[in-house]
Amino acid sequence: MRLSAVLLMVACVLCACSLNAPKSKHALLSGQVEVGMPAIEPANAIYELPVREGLTYQDVTESLKSLALSMNFVNPANFSITEHIKNRGIDPQGIKEVQSFCNLSLGTEIFLDHPEFLVFAPCRIAIYEKPDANQQMRLFIALARPTYDLSHIKQPTLRAQQAARDLETSLLSLINKASKGDF
Repeated sequence: MRLSAVLLMVACVLCACSLNAPKSKHALLSGQVEVGMPAIEPANAIYELPVREGLTYQDVTESLKSLALSMNFVNPANFSITEHIKNRGIDPQGIKEVQSFCNLSLGTEIFLDHPEFLVFAPCRIAIYEKPDANQQMRLFIALARPTYDLSHIKQPTLRAQQAARDLETSLLSLINKASKGDF
C-alpha cells in the first residue's frame, strides 16, 4: 500500500508540472537547428557559431551572400562597424560587421498581422572576431533570432509564429552553411 501511495504522489506531481506554463515566453517558439548545430537557448536573442578554422572574413561573406540569394533572401545593407571605429582612431580589435537580410515571402506573413514587427526588420547577421575559449582571436557568425523578436509582440498570431519559426530556421541554416564556407 505504501508503494502505491508513493507512486500516486509522484504521478500527481508529474501531472501538475506538465500543466504549468513555460518558465519563459521565449520557450514557446523557436526555429529548428540542423543536425550537428548547438541547441538554441530560447531565452537568448542571439544564436552564435564559430567559423571553421582557416576560413577568412571574405570567404564567409561570399558564402553568406551566395547562399542567401539561393534561399530567396536579399541583402539590402551592410554596416562595416570596423571601418567606422577605425575612422575614429580606435582599434576595432578585429572584424565587426552587421549584414541585413530580408525574405519578404516569410516576413510578409508577420508584417500583415503585426506591422510593428517592422522595427526588427530586416533580419541581422553579424560577423565578428573575438577571443575564443583559448583566448585566441576567432571569427564568429551570429543571428538575431526572429522568434525571440516576435516574443516581444503582444499576442502574436499563429500565422506570425509559424512564419517567424520558418524564417529563423532558414537563417539558422544559412549561418550554419556560411560558417563552413559552403556555397
